[in-house]
Amino acid sequence: MFRAFTPVKAKPAVEKPKVEEAEKADQPADSERTAVFRAFKSDSASPAAAERPEPAAEKPKVDEPADSERTAVFRAVKPGSASAPAAEAKPAAAAAEKPVDSERTAVFRVPKVDAAETEAPKRAPAKPLTLAKPNEARAVAKPAEPKPAEPKPAEPKPAEPKPAEPKPAAAKATEAKPTEAKPAEAGPAAEPPKGSTFVPLRPEGIAPTPAAGQRPKAPVPPAAARFDHSERTTQQPLPPKPPLDMLADLTNNPPPPPSPMRTAVRRVKIYAPLVVLLAVILAVVQLVRPLPEPTLVMTAKSSYTFEGAKPQLPWPTEGQAYMAAAGLGTLGQSGEQKPVPIASVTKSMTAYIILRDHPIKKGDQGAMIDIDQTAETEGKKNNSTDNESTLDTVKAGDKISEYDAIAALMIPSANNIARLLARWDSGSQEAFVKKMNDTAKELGMKNTTYTDPSGLDATTVSTAEDQVKLGLKLVEIETLLDITKKPKWVDPSGKEWRNWNGLVPYNDSLGIKTGTTTKAGGNLLFAAQKKVGNTNQLIVGAVLGQHKPPIIDSVLAASKQLMLATQKSLDGATVVKKGDVVGYVDDGLGGRTPVVATADVQAVGWSGLTVEVKLANGGGKLPQTAAAGTEVGLLTVGEGASQVKVPVALKTDLAAPGIGSKLTRVG
Repeated sequence: MFRAFTPVKAKPAVEKPKVEEAEKADQPADSERTAVFRAFKSDSASPAAAERPEPAAEKPKVDEPADSERTAVFRAVKPGSASAPAAEAKPAAAAAEKPVDSERTAVFRVPKVDAAETEAPKRAPAKPLTLAKPNEARAVAKPAEPKPAEPKPAEPKPAEPKPAEPKPAAAKATEAKPTEAKPAEAGPAAEPPKGSTFVPLRPEGIAPTPAAGQRPKAPVPPAAARFDHSERTTQQPLPPKPPLDMLADLTNNPPPPPSPMRTAVRRVKIYAPLVVLLAVILAVVQLVRPLPEPTLVMTAKSSYTFEGAKPQLPWPTEGQAYMAAAGLGTLGQSGEQKPVPIASVTKSMTAYIILRDHPIKKGDQGAMIDIDQTAETEGKKNNSTDNESTLDTVKAGDKISEYDAIAALMIPSANNIARLLARWDSGSQEAFVKKMNDTAKELGMKNTTYTDPSGLDATTVSTAEDQVKLGLKLVEIETLLDITKKPKWVDPSGKEWRNWNGLVPYNDSLGIKTGTTTKAGGNLLFAAQKKVGNTNQLIVGAVLGQHKPPIIDSVLAASKQLMLATQKSLDGATVVKKGDVVGYVDDGLGGRTPVVATADVQAVGWSGLTVEVKLANGGGKLPQTAAAGTEVGLLTVGEGASQVKVPVALKTDLAAPGIGSKLTRVG
């Protein structure tokens, strides 16, 4: 920093000590001092000029605290100037006639010295004096932000300085110079070179140095409260505000007066983006959600009723009877349905459990069963004394196939084979009997109790209705019907045995099982079939408690009349024709593809009977897409073994749901 001021009239040198005392008393209390150096040409140096007092603006304040550095004012003689006596001969006004840059003011900082050093004849500057060239000084003098000085470690506070003795100005100037000036060569044309050039900085309140020929103006003293520009503290800029605060400042305009329209627009601006975002999220969710499983929905009538009155069947005059058609229902019953002994009809349950738990594939013989000694011994009870039906050709250690064992059970009604099967299946007859009763409960045979696997015991009782329920399950086993419809059977030894059911093989009779004892009378569980259209309709009946001798003939005659009458009453009617629309495939999103019957659907029944019509997918999974004509389900009439089944197919192509359907689906 450089400071320029206007020269003033010199005062006697004897007044210099007072100025120095005032300077020492008014020094600022900071850590640094300002040193002011004055440079002038050699021809202007004189004692009178040296005795010139410092401007009032440079006078430090008395109340400023002492610091570690002092401010000293030195005057540097331009190199090549005359000797001190010659300089004193120059008038003081000559300096004013020189150009403005003949005098330079430089501010330097020097460390504070002790009180003892203050009285010393020579001060050592804190930093070496460096004199800049004129161009460099002008470059430095350009306006720039003041930079704070780097903090230095504080030195111990010295004792209060004592007033220094007056010292000639010329001596001060000599001490301030870093090097002594060399005399210039004589000659009027040779102008001595400048030893140092400073860019003047004028402090506030100090008038500029007048040009040559102008009268200097009196300096204007600065205000007491103002500081030198070099010492002024520059306010640091505030840190930038956060972006949101700046945005708030920029957009913090007073809102216009409220109005319904402006309120509505503001709400739209606020909520519209949220609504759009929610709509996008909902659309994505709807599109990626798995599609629902297609289902078949029936539009055809769910039932059909045959015209006419219910048929009247020739029921037996004694005992009890019951008649039903597989998958259609009951034709009727006679007698009181109370538990009565059923004799060898019991073997029907034994055969059902064995074939259920050990099924035989069509054309196969099933498992091989070992003949034990008990089976051989019991086979000898077909004598006149015991009067049991047995298979007397078996021997211990032999094997019999499961198929032949069932045939021996159902055709010659062998008691010893029934007991053998019970032991083979459950380990004992008692365990097998328990299984028989459990199975009866499962089939809804509420009035049936089994006590042995053969039916020889009179404590095994049932009703005609319960036996028909069992018979409807037996007709579903093809292996069993293949055996029971035979009029005779040849055992493994080659012996031929006739079927006690004399209804086979006539009138499409399928046999099942007879049972006769003195106490139980004649009993028969029978089955038959009738071809109606493309349906092989099965019927099942039971006649119990026929005691008119011969009891076997009485029960066969009563059963034959009942069977023939039921077969005659069965009739068929077309419920749905081929190509009729019976329903549609619902894709779950509103899409419907119609389905049609691939053939005529004929229901079987009797007059007055109402049959159910159902549409199902047949146990398979419906496709999401398929071509027209693809079979997608079954149309069924009735239930059980005689159920009528007709495939249904797509009338048109089954297409996948569109984007619109996916976006608008609910649930």
